Amino acid sequence: MPVGAWVPREEWVKTQPQALIASCVVLLDRQGGVLLLRYGPGQPNAGDWWLPGGMLDHGEDPWTAARRETREETGVELSAIPRLIGIDHRADVGGTGPVLDCFFYGGTLADGTSITLSPEHDRYAVFSLNELADTLLAGHVGTLEALHTAATSGTVVCFREGQPV
Repeated sequence: MPVGAWVPREEWVKTQPQALIASCVVLLDRQGGVLLLRYGPGQPNAGDWWLPGGMLDHGEDPWTAARRETREETGVELSAIPRLIGIDHRADVGGTGPVLDCFFYGGTLADGTSITLSPEHDRYAVFSLNELADTLLAGHVGTLEALHTAATSGTVVCFREGQPV
């Protein structure tokens, strides 16, 4: 198509980049540890730990997806009020193309909160920031550290490929 040529909107849209959107949730305990879930056998990233979350379903907004994924993966119900703490743009994830990750703070878990895992996970644990360096993660340690800071300080962090910018 020649530069500057006008095309109908429906044709122009087809030329634009397509991206997947995911939502993840940071849940802390009273000591500031972060709840992580381990992907079970047969799952992509089996054996790796990461935050509750996943891809948006058709028609879902990021906060609704975050609440649904957290409920499905942990049994924990989040409040109706979203608190966005981070955005990450990854250019190509496993050959699917670009992914935009939205990170939300889900609050502090009450002592004795019961966690009910989904079939895609086989374990959960609360990790201190010091323990993350020795943990097999699906993402970057720096991502979790920056999200922890954002959750506890009320700030928002932008990432590129999991690294704060």
